[in-house]
Amino acid sequence: MQQESIWDADTAQRYDTPGTGMFAPEVLGPAVDRLAQLAGGGKALEFAIGTGRVAVPLAGRGVSVTGIELSLPMVEQLRTKADEATIPVIVGDMATTIAPGEYAVVYLVYNTISNLLTQDEQVQCFHNAARHLAPGGRFVIELWVPELRKLPPGQTATVWQCEPGYIGLDTYDVLHQHVVSHHFRFDETQQARLFRSPHRYVWPAELDLMAQLAGFELETRHADWSGAEFAAESRSHVSVYRIPPAG
Repeated sequence: MQQESIWDADTAQRYDTPGTGMFAPEVLGPAVDRLAQLAGGGKALEFAIGTGRVAVPLAGRGVSVTGIELSLPMVEQLRTKADEATIPVIVGDMATTIAPGEYAVVYLVYNTISNLLTQDEQVQCFHNAARHLAPGGRFVIELWVPELRKLPPGQTATVWQCEPGYIGLDTYDVLHQHVVSHHFRFDETQQARLFRSPHRYVWPAELDLMAQLAGFELETRHADWSGAEFAAESRSHVSVYRIPPAG
């Protein structure tokens, strides 16, 4: 599964779910609040900006936002909400593509760094963030914690969400640190719709080492955008890395 084929026109058309899921106010609001605070009046760069779920409300808060995005259909969907002058987007991959200018904050939300399927690409992504930041600038990553403790011997899949009309499960390749997320959506008919996406899962400690290789220091890590304590049972984290200030 290539990323270009996954994030196609059909996916882009179905991606936005206003008011629910990842677009729910209680999910989106704290993320926008925190990123606006971290930008501190400076410019923000979003890697894998997608359809603008975070960028559009962040720009609405007065933050100057630029994006990098691999999928043209996702950018086209974004353009139904904001024009190029409001939110400029450079088409390309987040590991190597350069956006013009210098930024106060670069951010990656909703597990997107795991869409890079090799450790080398993920390390490159940190270096790419660093080259866009001024001294003292921050790189923010939202990422889930791999749930390998749920895998008994010989089992390769976990169900991570089950609710009316939806089942989400992950299949793991622990040898190569890969996981495929399967999203099944269905109704009262006999038909179901499947969306799959491959990922390379990353432990927080490995992420911290990637950050060090690119010249970052870990500034904060919380369990969510609202600042809840990150603990052993946390299923995700928001990690803020900082380029040390000059001097």
